[in-house]
Amino acid sequence: MRLRHRQLPAGGTRSRVCAQGRLVWREGGIMTSRDRSQRSILRCHQVRVSERTVWTFVEINDGDFSGLGEATLEGRSDEVERAARSLGEALFEPGSRPSESHLERLAQWLLADRCAHSLVNATALSAIEQALHDLLARRAGLALHARLGQAQRSRIPLYANINRGTVPRTPERFAARALRAAGQGFNAIKMAPFDGVSPEADDAPAQRALVDAGLARIAAVRAALDAHFPDCDLMVDCHWRFNAAQAMQMTDELARLKVSWYECPVAEIPEQFATLRQIRSRANDLGMQLAGAETMIGVNGFLPLLKAGLYDVVMPDVKHAGGLTEVLRIAETAAAHGAACSPHNPTGPICHAHSLHVSAVFNDLPALEVQFEESDLFFALADPDLPRFEAGMSALPSGPGLGTRCHIDPVAAQED
Repeated sequence: MRLRHRQLPAGGTRSRVCAQGRLVWREGGIMTSRDRSQRSILRCHQVRVSERTVWTFVEINDGDFSGLGEATLEGRSDEVERAARSLGEALFEPGSRPSESHLERLAQWLLADRCAHSLVNATALSAIEQALHDLLARRAGLALHARLGQAQRSRIPLYANINRGTVPRTPERFAARALRAAGQGFNAIKMAPFDGVSPEADDAPAQRALVDAGLARIAAVRAALDAHFPDCDLMVDCHWRFNAAQAMQMTDELARLKVSWYECPVAEIPEQFATLRQIRSRANDLGMQLAGAETMIGVNGFLPLLKAGLYDVVMPDVKHAGGLTEVLRIAETAAAHGAACSPHNPTGPICHAHSLHVSAVFNDLPALEVQFEESDLFFALADPDLPRFEAGMSALPSGPGLGTRCHIDPVAAQED
């Protein structure tokens, strides 16, 4: 496949388009009006992966080194890009060189209302923080995990999220995808089967039909795994789709289907804390773990959930929680409250690479989530040195910084 460039007016973004006209990536830099001649320190790139998914990357450049972060947020790519540009203008003075002081400022901003209560702003800030760590590690000649702390492991255990790559959304297709992942050595598979279910819906028969369709998908996967990979764990993400009564009922339904991990059953708001405690207790009695908190921001966002004892496993995301340093703080705080920490990581290759590095320095790591075969672009965009999945594990990227790059620069070689 040949890629071509499309020129846009000055001040706009540039897009890279394949021969069929599908957007592959879009990039745009920021430059303050105070110094238009200076090369942009911060640039944003968008990669269209599917009708549903757009990966968003943030690049920080000091003229000698560059670092990458990921800011993917479903359905809000343009908002996140605008937020990243705004934060970048406030963070980097003309002529400034990215430094530790910029990380310190980001840590302060994470506590402010602008980021602490806005997922868009927190995602933009998190990507800038990731990119700064990458750049500073490259400048120092260090692997990113060495910058973050002492590596506790050289290979990272993974589980496969098969959700986004499963089309059509039939039970048979889910089962086939689960078998494909298990056949590649993953010993735990996650799915999100309850399409269209909503806690606010008032059409009970229609909602029951959607719930039944989700259960049929789970049953098909469980049967396929039992036939071929009986020791493979099955994990179900519910994306906050149930009300309290539905979520309690679902606990027993999932246990019947031998699900080992029950994720995000209800909204993570104080009004649901009592419900979540009840669900966790029931799930534990039935041999399941309760997991959640994938969109929480900062240690302060996680603390109420941890103090309330809502989850067996919390799932900070380096894209949303405040970046790498904050995820490590969250993991330490979770351990102090008796909860495990398993990073949320269902998006693009840059988030994945950062998640590998941060997972390497966790004291305890159940497993790291990976998006399983949503798109060939996951590895096609990355350098060959981004480790492939092997038997449900990943080696750490080698080399300075993140240890990999993405081919998203507008002057990159054309791709066949």
